[in-house]
Amino acid sequence: MTKLFSGRAASLIGLILGISSMAFAVGYLQMVLYLAPCSLCILDRAVVIGLIVVFAQALIHNPLNTGRKVYASLATLLSLTGIGICARHVWLQHQPKDDVPECGPGFWHMLENLPFKSFLDKIFNSTGDCASIQVQFLGLSLPAWTLVLFIVFLLISLAMFFSPGRRNTDA
Repeated sequence: MTKLFSGRAASLIGLILGISSMAFAVGYLQMVLYLAPCSLCILDRAVVIGLIVVFAQALIHNPLNTGRKVYASLATLLSLTGIGICARHVWLQHQPKDDVPECGPGFWHMLENLPFKSFLDKIFNSTGDCASIQVQFLGLSLPAWTLVLFIVFLLISLAMFFSPGRRNTDA
């Protein structure tokens, strides 16, 4: 019986999807449309970069079953993290304008000047600029599309986890 979806194929698909999404975010949204990423968008990008690294390592390493499950577990954890960040972002965009927290200082300023715990607190609680919807496609905002992207990453990582892996043929 042939394998329909191997762990290596899942790694390749995840890698291509991650690189494509970063190229779109930086190459088109930021460089062509001149959209500055908010704090939560920067966190989303960091998670996507983490997924790119995990999928690239899994593709290059092509481990046996246990190693493949480790890579898949890391990708699952990162995907769930991205889903959480995007869910918060979408929630902020659906708040009444009067209930949205005021804009805080910029991402890099906070990172350089605040303790890490305060930095994380500010990112998740003082995100007035994150509530603005700058671009929509098919009725969904960019954070909503990024949420869909992370759900796809989660499905890829689960497929990678449960796919039939290569076995050690050395006896």
